Amino acid sequence: MSFRSPFPDVDIPDTGIYDFLFGSITDAELEIPVFIDGPSGQVTTYGQLIAHINGVAGALAARGVKPGDVVALHSPNVPAFGAVFHGILRAGATATTINALYTAEDIAKQLLDSGAVFLFTVSPLLPQARAGAEQAGLDASRIVVLDGAEGFASLRDLLGELAPAPRVEIDPAEHLAVLPYSSGTTGRPKGVMLTHRNLVANVSQASGLLGEGPQRILAVLPFFHIYGMTVLLNLALRNRSTLVTMPRFDLAEFLRITSENKCTQIFIAPPIAVALAKHPAVDEVDLSSVELVFSGAAPLDANLGHAVEKRLGCIVRQGYGMSEMSPVSQLIPLDRDDVPLDSVGFTVPNMECKLVDPASGDEMPVPEEGTSEPGELWCKGPNIMKGYLGNAEATAETIMDDGFLRTGDMATVSADGVVTIVDRLKELIKYKGYQVPPAELEALLLTHPQIADAAVIGVIDAEGEEVPKAYVVAQQGAELTADAVMEFVAEKVSPHKKVRAVEFIEAVPKSAAGKILRKDLRAREAEAS
Repeated sequence: MSFRSPFPDVDIPDTGIYDFLFGSITDAELEIPVFIDGPSGQVTTYGQLIAHINGVAGALAARGVKPGDVVALHSPNVPAFGAVFHGILRAGATATTINALYTAEDIAKQLLDSGAVFLFTVSPLLPQARAGAEQAGLDASRIVVLDGAEGFASLRDLLGELAPAPRVEIDPAEHLAVLPYSSGTTGRPKGVMLTHRNLVANVSQASGLLGEGPQRILAVLPFFHIYGMTVLLNLALRNRSTLVTMPRFDLAEFLRITSENKCTQIFIAPPIAVALAKHPAVDEVDLSSVELVFSGAAPLDANLGHAVEKRLGCIVRQGYGMSEMSPVSQLIPLDRDDVPLDSVGFTVPNMECKLVDPASGDEMPVPEEGTSEPGELWCKGPNIMKGYLGNAEATAETIMDDGFLRTGDMATVSADGVVTIVDRLKELIKYKGYQVPPAELEALLLTHPQIADAAVIGVIDAEGEEVPKAYVVAQQGAELTADAVMEFVAEKVSPHKKVRAVEFIEAVPKSAAGKILRKDLRAREAEAS
């Protein structure tokens, strides 16, 4: 039995993302700061941004870039990201955003797979960008270094050409706007084909639930990730908000920039929530301007969220999504204090979802009261991708004939439509036939005052049984033993969920978006065995 959003459908304009974001801008709004560079304080207004977008689009068109071409953008969060990203789209091309942490080999793979004809990067990332471009056969003349480097065109060079933006006709429902890369539910990274309509739809679906009107937003989550691209960048532009950018996370800088710029909203992943809840430096700055902390990209434990609320005197919310859904499918609205914080809230407007038993393939009923049993979450709506680039097989495995997308995540739904993510279907630990969600144990471990961070995976014990193993980062100066960790968990969970092995590590491996890289921990286990 499927369930829809409890909120009425919203209108989704039949237009490209540039016209959607900037088509109705007023003269007064052109003077509003759109970007403040966190480290330097340099300000960019909406008027300057639009001029830069059009300048980038014109320069690309003058270089032969046309609708259907792919242009790569490899950059951390800097104000120029917005101009180049939307300049690529304004030219009718497709932007493929590359993780700023990628190696040359990773960059080359994405350039080759996407067929990118140009690459924008920044000077600190130029060595790996240039090496990746060489491996992919992309000539150095097709590399633009935003902040300038000898022998390469810069953003200033492109804007100085004053080339007019081209007139481009596109079908928003079919024309690819962005091509982020995602592993999806299985396998190697794949190009996620998102149209202009997908992006317009998801901003429209989420905006009302996250509050409309301008805010001052700390932009530390990477724009190159779909979460930062939609929920930070595009949603902020639509609401005429000001984005205070940080190229990388550093706690001291994070706190300084938030305080000095009086940011009202912070979008984070759970690792930053751990710091906000536990680090003593938080008490040394004035964060009274912060009204909202919104977490995504990985599960946020309710106790951790409430600890942040109490310490900062703000509200904390979380949501759920994936690149293949542009990305948001569920979130807790700002005005709903009654929704459990360990849930991901309600399905966004214009979407239909269902839970499917992964063993039988049968749809699971929505309960008349209480909460359902866990099932794989399937979603359908105008924000669902067209498919994976050049991979019909993976597309067919992910998007069903009736348009539902398999998320690969196990979830429950309550009678009133509140969705709770249990864990990744492929990451559930099977201990003697019982399902053990790693995320549940990780959330519990983080409640221990002497644990700074933790991750859990399934490992094979001496008897050939898969058991939960915790990788633990202890707080500085903590005197903590493996036995103490296991006893702490055992007192609070069912017997089959006990942690049965513990290893202390310096840091939990995580992606730029804050997701635990359990594959790296599994590789560590394989090397040790």
